[in-house]
Amino acid sequence: MFEELGFENLTAPEAVVYFALVIGVAFGVLAQITKFCFRRTLVGEDRRAAAGVWFTALAVAVAGTQAAVSAELIEFSDHRLLAGDLPWLAIVVGGLLFGAGMVLTRGCASRLTVLGGSGNLRALTVLVVFAITAHATMKGLFAPIRVALGNVTVPLGDMTTLAALPGGAWLFTALIIAAAVFIAARSGVHPTMLITAALLGALVPLAWVGTGFILYDDFDVIPMESLSFTRPASDTLFWTIAGTSISPGFGTGLIGGVLLGAFAASVATGTFVWQSFESAAQTGRYMGGAVLMGIGGVLAGGCTVGAGLSGVPTLSIAAILAITTMAAGAWITHALLTRSASARGARPTTRDLQPAE
Repeated sequence: MFEELGFENLTAPEAVVYFALVIGVAFGVLAQITKFCFRRTLVGEDRRAAAGVWFTALAVAVAGTQAAVSAELIEFSDHRLLAGDLPWLAIVVGGLLFGAGMVLTRGCASRLTVLGGSGNLRALTVLVVFAITAHATMKGLFAPIRVALGNVTVPLGDMTTLAALPGGAWLFTALIIAAAVFIAARSGVHPTMLITAALLGALVPLAWVGTGFILYDDFDVIPMESLSFTRPASDTLFWTIAGTSISPGFGTGLIGGVLLGAFAASVATGTFVWQSFESAAQTGRYMGGAVLMGIGGVLAGGCTVGAGLSGVPTLSIAAILAITTMAAGAWITHALLTRSASARGARPTTRDLQPAE
């Protein structure tokens, strides 16, 4: 469709950067307002309210994405999330590592990006280490681990998506939306905040349609993408270092937009505050968590947004396995930290250890 828009001095790869920038700014603003974070839905002190926000966004993301598929605007048959051979070991190991990492850093990758835009230097430091580790896992030192685990697969054939199961896409779409709405309705979150979360969720199908239909060009093909933070963080780091030799893409525009949006929202609401680490032990904890998230995000095929908020709406079995194991990793790590703190006679967490709050 892109060639029909009439742009003479703008190619599809160039246009997608500006499109991602707009999507990113919107996400940054909305996520800053709602404190959107998957970790908080699992182990946060306000997990019930956080779950209301996250699952409202998921419900809208699922509805919008499947509506776009039904209207034949986009389709996922060739997308990596629906690969015929499921790399189950990589996904399980990656999900557990990512879940553990986001507990240690007190925030998932998307939340840390938003916090970085609002002045949190701890979050920005974690993001840099996260991006370096993700890049090393995709193309560098840790790539052999990715390849070895990725080679352990199970053939799914046509069963790569819930849509292939009895009942079809709309049955499972309805079930996911119903469950998400039920959780949101019981969360006690103010309707205004739920509406804001719904707008955030709408960015997922908007990005899918934008990259897969509106900006699609037969002569200059771009990947169909939506919200995610693992590969975009790596791509942004690589572009920042070698911008004269490579071109920015959707991920670069997205990360830049999220930082800008979060900055603007925090300044407008008076919540922009410079923050840094309190101790060497705290720094070590977050650096370790960043490494786990970087490796885990690549192995699992995405973060809690890439595999969760954007992946689940595709009804991908791989995405559902990834977000489930991330939740398991978070719960296990939180339980271990709580038990360790209790054994020392200390509180499991303290405010000065929480950059994601």
